[in-house]
Order: sequence, then C-alpha cells, then structure tokens
Amino acid sequence: MTDESSERVLVAGASGETGTELLAVLRPTDLTVRATTRSYANVEQLERLGADEVAVVDFFEPADAVTAVEGCDIVCCALGTPPSYRHTIGGKLVDRTGVSNLLTAAVSEDISHFVYQSAIGVGSSKPGLPLPARLIIRGSLRAKRDAETAIRRSGIEYTILRPGKLTNEPPSGEVVVGEGGDSVSGSISRADVARIMAAAPFTPDARNHTFEIVSRSGLSGPPKRSVDVDWAFDRINADRDRMRL
Repeated sequence: MTDESSERVLVAGASGETGTELLAVLRPTDLTVRATTRSYANVEQLERLGADEVAVVDFFEPADAVTAVEGCDIVCCALGTPPSYRHTIGGKLVDRTGVSNLLTAAVSEDISHFVYQSAIGVGSSKPGLPLPARLIIRGSLRAKRDAETAIRRSGIEYTILRPGKLTNEPPSGEVVVGEGGDSVSGSISRADVARIMAAAPFTPDARNHTFEIVSRSGLSGPPKRSVDVDWAFDRINADRDRMRL
C-alpha cells in the first residue's frame, strides 16, 4: 500500500538497465514510485525491485503517456532505444517520439520536475564522443538532441543529464560534473547515473541545467569545464549499499 501523501515519482523506462538502478535508489525513500514497462511480463520483476505501482504503457501512444503521468509529481525519464540498426538510421525512436509524448503529458499534468537521461555526444557535447561512435549511433543522438530541445522549450522545470559511456560497475560516488557541452568525457556506472537522477529534483543547483557526467575513475583526459553541484543525496538516502541490486 502506498502513502497517498508522499510525492509520486514516475520512472519511465524502468525495465531498462538505468531504470532498474533507479528503482534500487528510490526503494528506501519515502517517495511513491510508479514504474513503466511495455510488457506485462516485467510487472512482477519491477515490483520485486521496489516499484509501488507498475503501469504497462507504450510511449509511442500519447494516451498511454497521459495515463503514465497521472497523479505524479516528478518524472525521471530513462527511455531509450534497445540496441538495433535504428541507432544508426534513426526514424521513429522512443528517444524522440516517446519522450515528446511523455513531456507533453507531463506539462499538462503540471509535473514539478522532469529529469531526462540524454548522453554525451548529443548537441554541444559532441566533442566528448569519438567520431566512430557518433557515426554508429547518429540516429539516436539526433533523436535525443530533439528531445533535449523540446524539454528546454516546454517551460517545465528540468534537469538534463548527459552521461558518458555507461557501465554496470558498482556506484563509485566519485562523479565529475561538466557543463557547457565540451566539458568532460569518459565513462560512468549506471548506478551513479541513477543516484544523480534521483537527487536532481531536490537539488536547487540542478534546476534548468544540462550537465555532462562521468566518474572520476572513468575520465578520458582532464575536464575542460567542471562545476560543483551540491546534490541532495541526503533527501533520497542514497548510499552505496542500498543502491546495489
């Protein structure tokens, strides 16, 4: 049973690798967590991972996006295209169409904060991703660029996070944050990304900012522009033991 007085967080894309890490981070908090998935087969697993509610939705359908955000206060968007040729050719991708539908629904629902997982290589952060990698996933990068632009123009309070190459390492807690596009490059664990996504809505320094993030141990070269952000980790009780799946 959920506490109706607690803030409700929507984890969009909860059955993905970053999404499941987000559930692990949010599980010990007093927040009510609604997870989304496209398949009924994932419902039981997401409940075991800590979701208070699970919505089976297809974000390519605008009506499903409306259903997903109903009654929510915060959106953490970890939607992304599974590995396929679509990363190269682009087209109708959830990174663009699905995020757009979710954003429109979030604005209508008067969501207080929208957190979006983008990627280093998108937009002004292009120099942080080697050219061969950019060519392979150019379709996805364009889609995420369009999603970022829509979020900034929507009027909603947001935090856009551009992680480097994602790994399945345990959370390091040592994250280097850059701002301004060509700032930092390298890799970061999904657990660290989830920790920052969960804290962003409660972090004043993160409001209406776009950050590039990598782990200190995963840095590729010295940071060109780094910033200090006082992430509200205490609000989500985020510690390394709790965050491990």
